[in-house]
Amino acid sequence: MKMPKKRKHAEVEDSTTLELPPPVRHSDEPVQKKKKWVNKQRVLVLAARGINHRHRHLMEDMKKLMPHHKPESKMERSKTLSIINEMCEMKNCNKAVLFEGRKKQDLYMWLANVPNGPSVKFLIENASTMDELKLTGNCLRGSRPVLSFDPAFNEKPHYSLLKEVFTQIFGVPKHHPKSQPFFDHVYTFSVLDNRIWFRNYQILSEDGALAEVGPRFVLNPMLNCVWCI
Repeated sequence: MKMPKKRKHAEVEDSTTLELPPPVRHSDEPVQKKKKWVNKQRVLVLAARGINHRHRHLMEDMKKLMPHHKPESKMERSKTLSIINEMCEMKNCNKAVLFEGRKKQDLYMWLANVPNGPSVKFLIENASTMDELKLTGNCLRGSRPVLSFDPAFNEKPHYSLLKEVFTQIFGVPKHHPKSQPFFDHVYTFSVLDNRIWFRNYQILSEDGALAEVGPRFVLNPMLNCVWCI
């Protein structure tokens, strides 16, 4: 007597080929809208020919601090500063940061609101890059910073103007595509001996514990310089 053959197990299709039905949304659930990038600040960062390798590393560190920046190749020293307005227009930028070296030693930095100003020129002193410092702080790249200003910025008109320039250039816009949606480091701007001291600290805990990240530098403002428009 022949035994009945066993039925073969039905072949199951691979789960990757199964099409799942779309999730059902209840009528009382709110629709999540994509958050818009309203404060569209874009900063053009470039250097004039003549800066040395240390100055170039400092410029790269500055770019890491500003996820809303746009890079540009080196500017020829024979060109006038007014050409930066054309560069910003092509890159759709409304702020500019220019690094300018002199005699392979001194480094100057221009900060400007394009095209109508204001603008200011700084002599960078006592600069140290992230690689040179080797600090313990380690903040997430692209996160938004908290800007902390010395009370002296509210005492004199030119310091108040510099405070506004720093806020618009170093402040990362909310909902920027290349930024992280939280704060984990602090930029401090302190006034001492008519100079502005810049430090970058990582926020370790909510009770105010900080660890310096770098870079660090001192800005000596050249208040008699204006942007050539």
